[in-house]
Amino acid sequence: MKQTKSLKNHSAIQPDSLTDFSDEFLGSVPLARAETIPSAWYTDRNFLDVDNAAIFSETWQGVGHVDRIPNVGDYFLTEIADNPIIVLRDEDSQLRGFYNVCRHRGGPLATEDGNCPKVLQCKYHGWTYRLNGELRGVPDFNYVELFHKSDFGLVPINVDVWEGLIFATLSPSPPPLKNVFAGMTERFSPISLAGLQFHSRVTYNIKCNWKIYVDNYLEGYHVPLVHPELNNLLDYRNYVTETFEYYSLQYSPLKESSNVYGDNVDEAFYFFVYPNFMLNLFNNRLQINLVRPISHDETEVIFDYYYKDVTSERAKQIIFGDINYSDLIQKEDIDICERVQKGVSSLAYDRGRFSVKRESGVHHFQELLKRSYREWRDDQQT
Repeated sequence: MKQTKSLKNHSAIQPDSLTDFSDEFLGSVPLARAETIPSAWYTDRNFLDVDNAAIFSETWQGVGHVDRIPNVGDYFLTEIADNPIIVLRDEDSQLRGFYNVCRHRGGPLATEDGNCPKVLQCKYHGWTYRLNGELRGVPDFNYVELFHKSDFGLVPINVDVWEGLIFATLSPSPPPLKNVFAGMTERFSPISLAGLQFHSRVTYNIKCNWKIYVDNYLEGYHVPLVHPELNNLLDYRNYVTETFEYYSLQYSPLKESSNVYGDNVDEAFYFFVYPNFMLNLFNNRLQINLVRPISHDETEVIFDYYYKDVTSERAKQIIFGDINYSDLIQKEDIDICERVQKGVSSLAYDRGRFSVKRESGVHHFQELLKRSYREWRDDQQT
C-alpha cells in the first residue's frame, strides 16, 4: 500500500549543537582514517527527535511475522518513530498498514491485537473504516457541511514481506525491501528460514542510547573481555565482518560441533540490517532482535526466538539452554552498554578511533547514520 504523504519535514527539530550537523561531522571518511561519531549523538536529548525524523521514519522497520495475522481481519499493533501503527490482513488476504489514528480527532482504531472481519471502529467516537482504509460510517454527521468521506480515509503506510517477516515504513518512497536484503539468503544458504516456528519473546530495557547498543552488537572486539563463555565457543581468530549496502554480517565458525545451540551446529551468522534489526542465525534456530529507542538514554531490545522443532523433548532441552545462555550474554552486554553510556556522557570523551581489523561493522553503521543525517539536513535546507 503506497503512502502519498511525506512526513520528513520536521524543521523545528534541531540538535543542541548545530556544529554536530556540519560537513566536518557528516562527511564520509575511510575506516583507517575515520573517527567515531561525536558523543553528543548519544547524549543530546533532542537527538531522539532527529533520529525519528531522519532514520526511523525513513527506513524499513521489522514489525512481526506473517503468522501473527493469518486470517482475514487479523491485525496487530506496533509503533514506528513514536507513531501508532496497525498492520492487518484485508478482505482479499492482502497485508496492509495504516496509522492507528482515526481521521476525526485522532482516536485509536484498536487498543490491542485482534480480529475485525469487516470494519475497524474508532474507540473514541465510533467512526468505522473498511479494511482497505476507506471511511464507511460517520455517526451523527448529518448537518456537517463540505464534508466528503472520501477525503478522510485512513493514512496508509508501505508494508512488505521478506522470508515471512513483515516490514513497514513511514517513508512514501523507500528502497524496495528486496534490495535491502539482496544477497542475504544466498549468504546463509543452505540454511532456510522457511518452516521455523515462533517460540517466545523476551524484552530488555537498557539505560543507554540505541546507537550504543547497535555499536556494541556490530563488533566482536569486546567478546574476549565481556563474554568469556562466548569467547570459548566462537573461533575468534576467524571472526570476520562483511559489509553490504544496507546490512552487515559478522560470521564465526564455532569451536565445537555440539554445543548450546544444538547438535551439528558449526557456524554462526550475525546479520545487522540498518538501522535497528538483527538476525542471529544457526542452522535450526533464528533469533531476531529489534532495537527501539525509548528516550535519548534508554533503549528497548526485543528478542524473538524461532526454531525448526519446538515440541520434541530434545528440542525443548536445547531451547531452554539456548534462551538461558542468550540471557547471560545479554546481561553482559547490558552492563557494558550502560557503562559506556556513562563514559560517552563524561567530560573525558568526545570521539574515538576504529580498529580496522575488528570494527568495520561499527564504521559501516556510523557511515549509514551520517548519510541519513545528511539527507535529513539537506531536506531541511530546501
